[in-house]
Amino acid sequence: MSRTANATAIGSDEAVILVGHGSRREKSNEQVRELAADLEERIGVPTDAAFLELAEPAIPDAVDALAHSVSRLSMVPLSLFAASHVKNDMPLAVEKARSEHPGVQFHAGAHLGIHPAILDLLDDRAAAVEDELGVDREADDVAVIVCARGSSDPDSNADVHKLARLLYEGREFSRVEASFIGVTEPLLEDTLHDVSKTRPDAVVVLPYMLGDGVLTGRIREGAAEFDEEYPYVDAGAGDPLGSDSRLLDVLSDRWQEARTDSVDMSCDTCKYKVELDGYEEDTGGARAMLRALTNQEAHADRDDVADEPHAHDAPSKHIAVCTNQTCAADGSAAVLESLRQAARDADADVHVTRSSCFDQCGDGPIVAQYPDGVWYGACGEEDADRIVSSIEEDSIVSDLVHQTL
Repeated sequence: MSRTANATAIGSDEAVILVGHGSRREKSNEQVRELAADLEERIGVPTDAAFLELAEPAIPDAVDALAHSVSRLSMVPLSLFAASHVKNDMPLAVEKARSEHPGVQFHAGAHLGIHPAILDLLDDRAAAVEDELGVDREADDVAVIVCARGSSDPDSNADVHKLARLLYEGREFSRVEASFIGVTEPLLEDTLHDVSKTRPDAVVVLPYMLGDGVLTGRIREGAAEFDEEYPYVDAGAGDPLGSDSRLLDVLSDRWQEARTDSVDMSCDTCKYKVELDGYEEDTGGARAMLRALTNQEAHADRDDVADEPHAHDAPSKHIAVCTNQTCAADGSAAVLESLRQAARDADADVHVTRSSCFDQCGDGPIVAQYPDGVWYGACGEEDADRIVSSIEEDSIVSDLVHQTL
């Protein structure tokens, strides 16, 4: 039972904002609004929906609409796990609201995370696929793959593995594996092939996402291709979480935690709080805040966005800097920041990101430029302006070229 059932009396001057990511698919945005309306009915407190990007209202607009009539306002993120939106963008939005509405007490809630109601929901999603495939986990060898979006935050990715393990415990599945559709590994295709080696009777793929969109489509396609390639294994993909009422159990708990200031976020493995191998440049409140401010500016325009799965138009050029152990020891973090600054100074249509190993250890720091397929070696901070200038001039820095692809 949700802790909300035991909540103390709730004042009439309290409100909630359910914060969704935002999507170009209006159906996904309507799902957030539907959950907000259902949550309002569940907890008896006015609840509006707002969005981080792509959809309206934005968080500041939702706050402005409510702040004049309440003395307490809780923001609860409709996020599956805690990555940059929860750790950076939400706190920034709360602080902005506090500064603009000093008479209102603001509270920030936690992400959905790992909750018994979600495990129960996933169990039902798996059972539905079993029915479609004509298998029974108690009589047949049924493997499950929980497939999430994937994140650049290791703490968020680790929670997917924990969720998969908890789904396995106490149930009759032969195995339950975590996988991702992008950003990080293991990718769904690789996990499917790995699971096939044990020759189960069936493989159930569960999209761990809220809405039914582009990524869930890719997951279904991956399961269908696997089913065709491996005729001795039946495979099928389930539905996303959707607007199932069990999500309200989780959201009710997260709201109650927020309004009582009892949110318990893990910081032991947060890349913004501690130095993790490969993520050293993300550590520190200043960097995290800068990233949040940059993203907030990028997401401010909710009308002029390209018709792509995510908010940002693809840059014309992409620079990847190896920050793995050897290159990092040679100063690649400084090279990364210098390139980012050079791109900002030049207002260039260039996206500069961190990368893992290019397998060129000893010749770094390695910088890869795409789509040109040019790799630079032994790069230093002083080379950043030259590299960015060469991109604008459609040329290369010949004395730095390590190889071309």
